[in-house]
Amino acid sequence: MSEQPENIPHPAPDAQGEQRVRRGSQRFAPGEGPAPDPAGSHYERRIRSFQPRRSRVTTGQAEALLKRWPDWGLDIDGARVLDLDEMFGGLPVVLEIGFGMGEATAQMAAADPGTGILAVDVHTPGQGNLLGLADRNGLTNVRVANGDAIILLREMLPPESLAGCRVYFPDPWPKARHHKRRLIQPDFLTLLAPRLVKGGLLHCATDWEPYAEQMLEVLTAHPDFENTQADGGYAPRPGFRPLTRFEGQGLDKGHVVHDLLFHRV
Repeated sequence: MSEQPENIPHPAPDAQGEQRVRRGSQRFAPGEGPAPDPAGSHYERRIRSFQPRRSRVTTGQAEALLKRWPDWGLDIDGARVLDLDEMFGGLPVVLEIGFGMGEATAQMAAADPGTGILAVDVHTPGQGNLLGLADRNGLTNVRVANGDAIILLREMLPPESLAGCRVYFPDPWPKARHHKRRLIQPDFLTLLAPRLVKGGLLHCATDWEPYAEQMLEVLTAHPDFENTQADGGYAPRPGFRPLTRFEGQGLDKGHVVHDLLFHRV
């Protein structure tokens, strides 16, 4: 019987009998798991488009983090520029910002092994879940980044290093006073564009109608991006984007999902 790793507390069964680990109680040794605040206080405080969620990590997710994080995970510390060619063996790389629990990411990686996916999120259970899916399914074209995607883009990715960027169902921040927190803004597009190769695809999807309208307006107005749709509107869901469980639940409730596909000019 193998010993429990010392940096993971012994979990207690929850009401359903599943063993879980509290996120805040994890103690990963350096390099063995995601850091709580990888960039620390090295960068200016600003309005963020994400809200860190505190939730529990299952034993399986924690084990996947311990097993695969040293090889397939990275903290967004802003301290170095990444060599994506070395990281992905020369594959073209797509950045995915906000992957939730990683099911759709794993499906896309399996369907397109010739493309690397650099998947960014701040949710530890999702990071562990995606690493577990990648490990069980032999998906060597996935890397998981922990932290702020803005710091990743600004400090750690060289020009024209990305073949594309995916932003699926970002937080809509529905209250008017929170609209400034939405990710798809002119400043974000200006930061992203130079990191994309010319012709690189930015693919956004949302089921929040007002946010879809803002995305379309902002993207259409930005000089570095061009709509792939001749009519200047929304795109049909492309076959490479899986229908997620979250999306299916929304469709069952009558939500309308909008896809936006824009090329970097």
